[in-house]
Amino acid sequence: MLPPNITSIKTSSDGVWQGDNPLNFAFPLLIIQTTLVLLTSHCLAVLIKPLRQPKVIAEILGGILLGPSALGRNKEYLHLVFPSWSTPILESLASVGLLFFLFLVGLELDLSSIRQNGKSAFKIALAGITLPFLFGAGVSLFLQKAVHGENKVGYGQFIIFMGVSLSITAFPVLARILADLKLLTTQVGQTAMAAAAFNDVVAWILLALAVSLAGKGSGAESHHQSSLISIWVLISGVAFVAFMLIVVRPIMDWVARQCSSDNVLVDDVYICLTLVGVMVSGFLTDLIGIHAIFGAFVFGLTIPKGGEFAVRLMKKIQDFVSGLLLPLYFASSGLKTDVAKIRGIEAWGLLVLVISMACAGKILGTFVMALLCMIPVRESLALGVLMNTKGLVELIVLNIGREKKVRFSSNLVIVLLLIFSIY
Repeated sequence: MLPPNITSIKTSSDGVWQGDNPLNFAFPLLIIQTTLVLLTSHCLAVLIKPLRQPKVIAEILGGILLGPSALGRNKEYLHLVFPSWSTPILESLASVGLLFFLFLVGLELDLSSIRQNGKSAFKIALAGITLPFLFGAGVSLFLQKAVHGENKVGYGQFIIFMGVSLSITAFPVLARILADLKLLTTQVGQTAMAAAAFNDVVAWILLALAVSLAGKGSGAESHHQSSLISIWVLISGVAFVAFMLIVVRPIMDWVARQCSSDNVLVDDVYICLTLVGVMVSGFLTDLIGIHAIFGAFVFGLTIPKGGEFAVRLMKKIQDFVSGLLLPLYFASSGLKTDVAKIRGIEAWGLLVLVISMACAGKILGTFVMALLCMIPVRESLALGVLMNTKGLVELIVLNIGREKKVRFSSNLVIVLLLIFSIY
């Protein structure tokens, strides 16, 4: 049977007995794709568990295995199981998971920790952002000349995306590491958490700036766009954040106080409204011109931390998002990656260069500033290594860059994806 016309794709088939191939219909194909991704990623997670690697590595490797790097070399398989017309459907479902994951990140991020640890955490975070960002700008200048096709990228956009990718500290990953090592209540742990919290906030502001600058692309079309558009996007973004923190946050405080174990029915209504709030916040930031995940993240910041309401939200959302939807997003990164395109000494040299700059900038900047804040050498080095924690958000930044058509070359995207997979 011939592949379906993309303009006439139907949701479900009438079954094989009536001559339909379910794989030519959106919903049955989505079921097969999701099943393959979950089975492959979970099997790989079991295999790499002795190496103490996080599940996201297995999910990306699973996407690479299912994609054009391995099984996808068989074109019949690729066109049957992962046809091009199905990509927007799979990525839309995965993006819902990403939206709620960033809401959970905002839910875990306690802004009060920044105030509690004062000026030292602020200075450490600032140094830990500034130096790797400058290193990223320097690397981007080199990559513009070294990688074929990168001279076509809008340089301002490219610098910001590279700088943000190299300067982010993965707050959720750091929190779990400190908890596992029982360091959360120590001075090093509290300083690291406060600095990482500030780092995350600044990184999302920079990411919002990068997305607004990226606009609709980096080609000829974007050059005709008025620079006023970016200004309006940023003003609207600031207004959105102010509205969320000034108006929505007190409302969510009131909602959290109404939550109790005695009235489950009312609590379910509040939780449902909160989930709707995540979606609406994502829609509003997308409407503004910033990625939808920024809205979900900011909405997560408005939820009171540590109470029964936050715990219930985590229980209701986390397993479904982390177990089913989020693997699809990071597997899609692997599905878009063709490792065979990394050829020659130049590509591998770029890999080493970017890894070195990312690590050196973060560790060195944090270490030196911690010493200036009169923190002992050993603890300063520990802070540098902890602040170098990388995780999911860096991959999200790169994928947003691709969505916004900040045209990273294929080799560069593959190199960067592999870098953050290694972390």
